[in-house]
Amino acid sequence: MVTFSVALALLIVGYIVYGGFVNRIFSPDSNRTTPAVAMNDGVDYMPLPTWKIFMIQFLNIAGLGPIFGAIMGAQFGTASYLWIVIGTLFAGAVHDFFSGCLSIRNDGANLPELIGKYLGTSAKTAMNLLSIILMVLVGAVFVSGPAELLAGMTHNTINVNFWIVVIFLYYILATLLPVDKIIGRIYPVFAIALLFMAFGVLVMLYVKSPDLPEMWQGFGTKYDKSPIFPMMFVSIACGAISGFHATQSPLMARCMKSERHCRPIFYGAMVTEGIVALIWAAAATWFFSEHGTVDAATGIPYSGAKVATMISKEWLGTIGGIVAILGIVAAPITSGDTALRSARLIIADFLHMEQKSMRHRLMICLPLFLVTAATLVYSLADADGFKIIWRYFAWCNQTLSVFTLWAITVYLVREKKPHIITLIPALFMTCVSVTYICIAPEGFSLPHPISYAIGAVAVAIAFVWFLGWKRKVR
Repeated sequence: MVTFSVALALLIVGYIVYGGFVNRIFSPDSNRTTPAVAMNDGVDYMPLPTWKIFMIQFLNIAGLGPIFGAIMGAQFGTASYLWIVIGTLFAGAVHDFFSGCLSIRNDGANLPELIGKYLGTSAKTAMNLLSIILMVLVGAVFVSGPAELLAGMTHNTINVNFWIVVIFLYYILATLLPVDKIIGRIYPVFAIALLFMAFGVLVMLYVKSPDLPEMWQGFGTKYDKSPIFPMMFVSIACGAISGFHATQSPLMARCMKSERHCRPIFYGAMVTEGIVALIWAAAATWFFSEHGTVDAATGIPYSGAKVATMISKEWLGTIGGIVAILGIVAAPITSGDTALRSARLIIADFLHMEQKSMRHRLMICLPLFLVTAATLVYSLADADGFKIIWRYFAWCNQTLSVFTLWAITVYLVREKKPHIITLIPALFMTCVSVTYICIAPEGFSLPHPISYAIGAVAVAIAFVWFLGWKRKVR
């Protein structure tokens, strides 16, 4: 428990110290008029209370990542603790913070617009396509997990398919209606449930004080046969760094009344998510040491939903377990709906189509819903369909973070600000993304040494390109 406690303390102290340092680099201007005030359209641009924006941002970025991703990452041992802490403070929170800040400074621009401004038209085109693909994948993969959990809580006559339909219908409403009608009203309730879940599991970790492996004893038992690098760094995405977050920050940038709220909303929400991921990584470490990774009765590997459900019920009792599971259910649902909302806005910006009119929103959303539904049907029809889509989602997610980090680095260089804070994460995530697609079964399935070599070459090329560009700028 010492390693876990130190990691938890580092996340909290890191928000205060490193978060403050990053905030000073950006230098928020509280006198600058924000897009929420200057461009209020009553649909996507509108001022909301700061506490509510934090709750929405937290739920937008949470999804399955800090829970299911952390559970999968725990199969690599306590190395997951290191990645959650280092990744959150020095990569993920910085990534989320600047993507939100730059959106505010650019009239609430979406991620592809920001990347186009700093990396060029070709990068913007690629990001439009990649972002929409990622949003569709999020909308599809973040349905079955909560549907499975809800089906386990209701009568056996109400199956998973029923909950999938209900969740998808909710997605449609949340994507089409103004941000304050559904998202602004129910997200705070969902966020409270999610925070209750995390706090409840945290308290029980100290009450039970399980014999968790300590860092000086090694990384503990490694259950996953895959190499830690790059697999763990893709499995734990939303709990450390996630390109998906950069598509969500602009949604809240369009609702903020002052730039001085950037640090608690963007950097703070990511640190909060890192804390949730750390809690679940520790709880899952205990679970796997007690039960293994495979159900002895059925021989079926435990899913993230199964592990989360069993821990919640065993540690928090019947009522507490139900509230905790509802928090777990809320996280992916609230990420799925804002993913499709973000896709609508990205397409609208690309087509230069205003979104105040419901007719214009429907023109974009109808084909978007059809594609998402088709992706969902495929994931359910094939035995390995969900796994394949999830893995492509994970890779697209981290690849998007690479482009975002490079765009922020270019911004920092142009503004003559310390760019090392994003250059190192950009190089590291470039290596992760390239190596993963080379080594993964759903990628090129290349031998490990070749994959690592290609990843190293990609980093070298990116670094040389950056140095050449930097000399020209100066």
